[in-house]
Amino acid sequence: MLLLRLGVVRGGRGLLELQRVCHLHRSAHTAPNLEYKPIKKVLVANRGEIAIRVFRACTELGIRTVAVYSEQDTGQMHRQKADEAYLIGKGLAPVAAYLDIPDIIRVAKANDVDAIHPGYGFLSERSDFAQACVDAGIRFIGPAPEVVRKMGDKVEARAIAIRAGVPVVPGTDGPIPSLKEAQDFAKTYGFPVIFKAAYGGGGRGMRVVRKFEELEENYERAYSEALTAFGNGALFVEKFIEKPRHIEVQILGDKYGNVIHLYERDCSIQRRHQKVVEIAPAAQLDPHLRDRLTSDSVNLAKQVGYENAGTVEFLVDKTGKHYFIEVNSRLQVEHTVTEEITDGFVVLIAGLMKTVAQTQLRQEGRGQQL
Repeated sequence: MLLLRLGVVRGGRGLLELQRVCHLHRSAHTAPNLEYKPIKKVLVANRGEIAIRVFRACTELGIRTVAVYSEQDTGQMHRQKADEAYLIGKGLAPVAAYLDIPDIIRVAKANDVDAIHPGYGFLSERSDFAQACVDAGIRFIGPAPEVVRKMGDKVEARAIAIRAGVPVVPGTDGPIPSLKEAQDFAKTYGFPVIFKAAYGGGGRGMRVVRKFEELEENYERAYSEALTAFGNGALFVEKFIEKPRHIEVQILGDKYGNVIHLYERDCSIQRRHQKVVEIAPAAQLDPHLRDRLTSDSVNLAKQVGYENAGTVEFLVDKTGKHYFIEVNSRLQVEHTVTEEITDGFVVLIAGLMKTVAQTQLRQEGRGQQL
């Protein structure tokens, strides 16, 4: 196969290297019994900017596009930019319409859609939606349903990172059943510590605690926030890293277990644990640290058989030690920043990875089915 390492970015960072190695590995996580036929029509289960971006890419590839829209979005731009557009969630509120999995699948099947792209937000990290696509015989443009489920569970994602040899922040191995476990953890590792929602993100259900007497109040508040936001108040507790850099690595994987990275973005400028500014490449990042971050990201993705675009996020402390925090198993808003520094090489890589996959299919005697 071809193992690709992107080394060209704006400003001149190295060269694009192609290295031949011996084996092609099929991902063990590929959904069974789903025939991957040529993609001729893609439905985007989303709205606005991300839907339009996907439509543009499909049009450039000669793929027909399908938009879905709520009753309130009849005049929205994404509906006008697609070749076809269909109403979903009739009678539902705007957000609820885009979360109506049965209706989205109904529209896709009724109009001969080959693949569904979830965009970001809405259903993009819902394993039940990915599974619904597979069950309907429609290709889900994203990771396999089981991978989406694992990466959406912060506790399980942490355990996977440990198995992959990726450093993690000291923390509990699973959701804590009561305040007592948090107290015991704080006695062992010291303050500050942070509570995190086990089944959500976006800064909700997160509370930093700096004193023992503040543990109980913050535990209760974090639990309540997580329960309200995600329907599950489960929390885990970690040692809080003071004033870290927040670095994330963009990855791409195919269904044969091949994974590449597209370097890093620095998203340290945040407000209430939510990113405000993204910078790529990260300024004044030690080259050896960059190599460790990108290598760990690729290893983690291979550990779970990751397919499609994704982002592996890390914290880097004042001493230069890095710690895994989570995987975003979807396309991100910030992907455009990576596109800016990689120019056309993303297209080159995608073409090469497709060629590798087609070669494998021919070797298996199944012809060209991509």
